[in-house]
Amino acid sequence: MATLNLGNIKFNWKGAYAGGTAYVVDDVVSYSGSSYICKLASTGNLPTNGTYWDQMSSAGTNGTDLTTTLTTQGDVVYRDGSGLQRLAAGTNGQLLKTGGAGANPSWTDAPSGVVKKIEEYTNNTRAGLSASSSKVNMFSGTFTTTTASSKILIQILIPSWGTEAGSINMGITWNGTDYDGRHHYSYSASNDTYMQVGQGIFDNSSTPGSHAWAVYYNSNAASSKPHAVVNPNNSDDGRIVQDVTSIVFTEFKN
Repeated sequence: MATLNLGNIKFNWKGAYAGGTAYVVDDVVSYSGSSYICKLASTGNLPTNGTYWDQMSSAGTNGTDLTTTLTTQGDVVYRDGSGLQRLAAGTNGQLLKTGGAGANPSWTDAPSGVVKKIEEYTNNTRAGLSASSSKVNMFSGTFTTTTASSKILIQILIPSWGTEAGSINMGITWNGTDYDGRHHYSYSASNDTYMQVGQGIFDNSSTPGSHAWAVYYNSNAASSKPHAVVNPNNSDDGRIVQDVTSIVFTEFKN
């Protein structure tokens, strides 16, 4: 039976080019990141020699150009309409913002209203209140802010017991200033439990740090008090286990 030599019916991958290797037609090699196919038997002729080789594919960008595009720690690389570009690092706390299709990214400040800190003050100690014609602090403490010129929301719930007659002004002290009328209480002719409530939004100073606060009552006239007891327990009513005062501080970036 006659034999028909069809030659190579597929490419012969030979790996990286070697100068001492004898290559024949349809041998394929890699060289400097590109691939070449032999079209004329060759030994010692570089793949860039068009007499013996044809280029099949060229080397793409292998990332080494990023070392010239990115120059500083924190740089970000992006592509604009022509190629890779460098976006220098933003300032502390900024966010990366996209401009959508056809636009370059940029840095932007974090939106206002971001919650920076939440802290709760609690007190579960039953305490009797004293009748007084001057200011009396029921609870006080400090709150440490994290951001300059932020806003502070103070929310107050104080469980109380016992009816006391008299008109009482109640308020919140923040950072050395009294804010009358920011705290309120219920009054009834019957002896029962009550809830003192209050809230307000206050300005932080230009410097973050510790700030004093207090919740007070002040009759401004005759000696009196809003209730007999704060944080009542089963000594006041057998149905009560132990009530707890809760004062929540929320700091918002302004």
